[in-house]
Amino acid sequence: MARLNLLNINFRPRTHEGAPARNISTELQLRRSVLACLLWESQFYEDGVEIAGRIAELVPKVAAEKVAALAIEARDTMKLRHVPLLLVREMARHKTHRALVSETLARVIQRADELAEFVAIYWKDGRVPLSGQVKKGLAAAFPKFDEYQLAKYDRSGPIKLRDVLFLSHAKPRDEAQAEVWKKLIAGTLSAPDTWEVALSSGADKREAWERLLREQKLGAMALLRNLRNLRDVGVEESLVLAALDAMSSKRVLPFRFLAAARYAPQWEEALEKAMLKCVAEAEKLPGKTVVLVDVSGSMTAPLSRRSEMQRTDAAYGLAVLLREIAEAVAVYSFSGELVQVPARRGFALRDAIDSSQNHNGTQLGKAVDKLYRVEKLDRLIVITDEQSHDSVPAPKGRGYVINVASHRNGVGYGKWMHIDGWSEGVIEYIRALEQKA
Repeated sequence: MARLNLLNINFRPRTHEGAPARNISTELQLRRSVLACLLWESQFYEDGVEIAGRIAELVPKVAAEKVAALAIEARDTMKLRHVPLLLVREMARHKTHRALVSETLARVIQRADELAEFVAIYWKDGRVPLSGQVKKGLAAAFPKFDEYQLAKYDRSGPIKLRDVLFLSHAKPRDEAQAEVWKKLIAGTLSAPDTWEVALSSGADKREAWERLLREQKLGAMALLRNLRNLRDVGVEESLVLAALDAMSSKRVLPFRFLAAARYAPQWEEALEKAMLKCVAEAEKLPGKTVVLVDVSGSMTAPLSRRSEMQRTDAAYGLAVLLREIAEAVAVYSFSGELVQVPARRGFALRDAIDSSQNHNGTQLGKAVDKLYRVEKLDRLIVITDEQSHDSVPAPKGRGYVINVASHRNGVGYGKWMHIDGWSEGVIEYIRALEQKA
């Protein structure tokens, strides 16, 4: 009979590729599950439902104020829409967390459709009465939105905005808002002049797009998502270029520009200019920065099942921004090997990273070891999904791991400074940390 009283060295958590991962606190587990999460979307190694379930399990194990702050950070800094709503829904389940639900919910609801989306998440496992804190939070959020915003998102789903209004017992700020809400209830809100309405009216598509562009009725996200449609119907190029030049990129994630350029390469120059505009005046990171970008096979998986965007888009977008912000910079890729990338900028840098080597394994440990032998640097920034195949050594000096996935285990802890998410806000976090040091 085999002996059972033996030391089991496999109890330590491991990445999906088998490397030893770090034991981390429940708060850090929740952060890594949340800040790079497109809710219920599967990733290369994990099912989206599994990730959402892990978030639900972790919420009651983390202090209420920490969960509330994380929900706000996910919405404000990382610009995620659905996972903050899930965090608040899970807070509402637990007596220890309920006191912060109304305030947090009011903060994270920033678009009118999120009112109904939150109720849909609340009822995902069955229709139950909304808690008092939830009603209070919805009632506080509802008056944020004017007639245009309500009409734009007054959709014919199972839960309508008028349903949320009745459920929350929201109070209008004034008589004018009360009249708008009466129209919402009656279904007589003025039709918003959006691209969806314009195109569904039966108007000539090219004429509709060109009118919206001339009248500056197309928001930044709508513009980027519809570049292919604008191209396909032959919209006048000068109008597209003018719109890209005038667009506000403040709340647009860098990877969206890279994805847009994939199917509208003729407008790459204008897209690149818009993407870099937000960092043109940014304070430089002093000294020598080395950026190490994961190009392994798992990084090429789509961000969601309906998206053309890949996790590499998120990584390349951050690398492009770091190339602009760092005072002196070298960029490397890693997969099976460590490869230095030519000193390019913008979309040319993206292309150089992507074609630098085959998208195979995740030999992060080997890459870090070799890198420290060939570079003298002030900081090393690794952009990865953390699913290393080999053990990863501690950094020599300032070392950051930016995690762009939500997988359960990771390697970038201990002496590494671990950062979750792919917003440009992660770069500002690095700056703030070093200014405090």
